[in-house]
Amino acid sequence: MQLLNLDDSLTAQSSLRDAAPWDSVRTLDLRDLGPRLRLWSRVKTIALLRQRLNDAGDLPGPSITLIGSGDFHHLATLLMARAREPFTLIHFDNHPDWVRLAPRWHCGSWINQALKLPNVAKIITLGVCSDDLVRPDLKGGNLPALERGALDLYPWSHAPSKVWRRVADGPGRHFLDGHIHWQNLAEADLDQQLAAIIRQIPTETIWITIDKDVLAEEDVVTNWDQGQMRLPSLLRMIELIGAAKRILGADICGEYAAPNFSNALKRFEVRMDQPQRGDVAAMLKQNESVNRLLLATIQTAAGAR
Repeated sequence: MQLLNLDDSLTAQSSLRDAAPWDSVRTLDLRDLGPRLRLWSRVKTIALLRQRLNDAGDLPGPSITLIGSGDFHHLATLLMARAREPFTLIHFDNHPDWVRLAPRWHCGSWINQALKLPNVAKIITLGVCSDDLVRPDLKGGNLPALERGALDLYPWSHAPSKVWRRVADGPGRHFLDGHIHWQNLAEADLDQQLAAIIRQIPTETIWITIDKDVLAEEDVVTNWDQGQMRLPSLLRMIELIGAAKRILGADICGEYAAPNFSNALKRFEVRMDQPQRGDVAAMLKQNESVNRLLLATIQTAAGAR
């Protein structure tokens, strides 16, 4: 297991070290880069982080990395880039993170970087409830990736998405009357739907990436607007997918870290896009408990094959 200390959101979670029988546990202190990497980053800073990861070397066996706030989800691409064999990316998130209009290294656009990785055979996004699927064409959503089969998307619960042109039918969706009608995971038997999704995975190996904002606020508190999935459903999906496919690696983000930006553009983006949180101290311990369950479930699933 690996912790990237970018924002101090993980340092107090001391019990994570015994959440599973790890071969090794390490923490990389990256707080000097954290403010420059948070939300979005320049290519130069990404290069500095890539070098730090290279210097640290690979972890033994299937690697699981905790990244911190969902503001850093784009950094997961650097972890995936180290994979040495083809894999399918299983992406749990309340947001599709597929905006083509955002900066290259941005927590809302990183899926487009992952699609370029030579070992990524396909991406399957699960759990979206956010307004990113309201007029996704006008918001820069990567609908062409859906149409060419590089990306499948299954919301947890979302109304049909109005679009200005026809979008080809595919796994998890069909087009009717100017709208993309989604296959919502919350509306049918979860095990049966996961069985069908697993049949769409073209590789023997998978990488699991989780932003905990996919979960309802009753389960965790994050920096972003949150979805409606409950923790038992997320754990069940990990179990089912992990039982069918070999887990090559995994990463988890979605901690809460107090917004603190010297960059005026980042402060503006946070005010526009992120909900204002009150006293979250009571919830932070619950975040740790959720992390423990996620880590143990992934580790067990990884060792089952």
